[in-house]
Formats: sequence, C-alpha cells, structure tokens
Amino acid sequence: MVSMKDIADKCSVSVATVSKALNDHSDIGEETKKLVKETAERLGYYPNSSARALKTKRSLNIGVLFVDEGRSGLTHDYFAKVLDSFKRVSEVSGYDITFINATSQKMTYLEHSRYRGVDGVVIACVDFDDRDVIDLVNSDLPVVTIDHVFDNRISVVSDNIGGMRALVEYVHSLGHERIAYIYGDDTAVTRNRVASYYNALRELGIEADDNITIASAYRNPKLAAKYTKQLLAMKNRPTCILYPDDYSAIGGLNAIEEAGLTVPDDISVVGYDGLYVSQIIRPKLTTYEQNSEEIGRIAAKSLIKLIRDRKSTLIEKILVSGRIIEGGSVKKLN
Repeated sequence: MVSMKDIADKCSVSVATVSKALNDHSDIGEETKKLVKETAERLGYYPNSSARALKTKRSLNIGVLFVDEGRSGLTHDYFAKVLDSFKRVSEVSGYDITFINATSQKMTYLEHSRYRGVDGVVIACVDFDDRDVIDLVNSDLPVVTIDHVFDNRISVVSDNIGGMRALVEYVHSLGHERIAYIYGDDTAVTRNRVASYYNALRELGIEADDNITIASAYRNPKLAAKYTKQLLAMKNRPTCILYPDDYSAIGGLNAIEEAGLTVPDDISVVGYDGLYVSQIIRPKLTTYEQNSEEIGRIAAKSLIKLIRDRKSTLIEKILVSGRIIEGGSVKKLN
C-alpha cells in the first residue's frame, strides 16, 4: 500500500508537506500541491479513512435520508436525478455517501447517523413531520433539507409556487379558463402548488371551482386515471387538466383515450417535473421541468460548506427555478 512517505520520497519533500498539500493547506505553494497530488494519483495513494477521521475529526462521509412513501426508491425520476447530482458533487469534493435509515436494531435516524459517523446529512422525500426527522434536524449535525423548509436549517427548494403560476398563466394565454387540477399527497410542496394555483386563477380573474380541484397522489397513474374519468363525466368539463407529475399525466392520457377522446383536440393535459418520458410520448407533454441537477448541486455545495465552516455559513432558503417545456398536449382555443 502506498504511503505518504512514498509520495514524499518521489517528490523530494517532507511527509508534513505531502499531508498539507493533500489537504489543501494555504501555506503550501500551488506548484507543490499539484506535484504532490499528481504523484499521489499516479502511485495509487488512498488515505486511511480511520486514521484521517481520528486526526481531522471528520469521516468525509455524508448521510442521505431518503424515504419515499410510494416505495419507488431510486427509480423515482425526480429525486433520483437530484441525488445523482448531489452524489457527483460530493464525490468530487472527496466525500463518500451513506444512506441513513431506521435499521432492524430500531435505531432512530439520528442514532444511525451517529453510528455511521457521518459529517452531515441531506434530507429529501421524507415525512418531515416525523418525530425522528425533527430530532435529526434539531441535532448538532450539519443538515440540509430538499423541498422542505425548517427555520434553523439550510433548505434547497424547487420553485413550486412560481412553477405552478407559470403553468396556469401559460394555459390561460392559450385561451383556457376552466382549468382543473389533480394534485398530489398532502405535503408542503403540494400545499404551495395548490395555493399558487388558486392565486393564479384569482389574479387572472377566473373564479375557482373546487369541484375540478381534486386531491390524489404523486406518481400514481391509476388514481390519476380515475379522477380524470370523473372530470370527463362532468356536464361542463374542464378544457385543460393539470397533473401533479408526468407519470400521473400519463394515467390521465390513458383515461382520455379510453373515453374515445383525443389530446389536445378534445381536452388539454399538462404535467409537472419535465421527465424524459414526457417528451417521448405522443403528443409530447407540456410540463414544468424542475432543475433537479441544480438542486442536487446546490444541496451538496451547501452541506459541504456547512460541514467545513459552520460559523460563516448562512442558514438560508435557496430557491431553484425551472422552466416550462411546451409540448403538443395543450390546444390553443379561440
């Protein structure tokens, strides 16, 4: 196994200089750092994680708390892209990733985080009202949350309010006023989207109809199809239906086809998330693309900064905007 002494001998510097160079100390010149790092990489040097943790009081390990109630796990397209971006940025910064869960030993999330010795935790797609989650958030561990805001923690949030407003305004600009909304599970994200939907209608001078605003679930095409059929059966049915996500919109498309109707000629359809699948179906789905890669990148950068320099790191809510993808699923009315 290659040691720091081997690197020092190759570079004709001291072991202390090698250690400082590998840890980016400011009192080592850039040329020396470059030489040491290139030599370490060429020789195949890997630092001993246990020794490093004892010396630096850090494990260079980040915990990820991700509990998808729908049990779709890392096949959940939106969060999979967020976490993939988070992982890539973390690894470039020298951190490993460990998933945190409630183990068979009945550890809490906080206990499991301490057991794994993580330097910090990112929390995404969980029940944020869970007592175990709140205990972790209120602990002394550095924590960053995704798509949920706690006053005492950095949060990275997709602009759900702006995204829903943009969709309603876009659909209205094409002549639609009777705009239905089948929305997802009761979460902070959903509550913001629903409130934004109602606010956008009011600002456009449209009277909201609670009969065409229906609670459903995320990533559930079967339920979306059921509620779509309910909307289609109305005497004064909506001209456009907004769905909580692109998979749910596909369930709606199926229900519309089964009813002998076509999109967008008979009724218009809009999704949310901007998943790849939304752009390969026909017609291409009009949807709001969340910037999942940017959300993951910012979450990783923020957590690493918090771990390395807690005193000067601002506790803030970071809003990440997305964009509308104009497909062929919304008809322009007269």
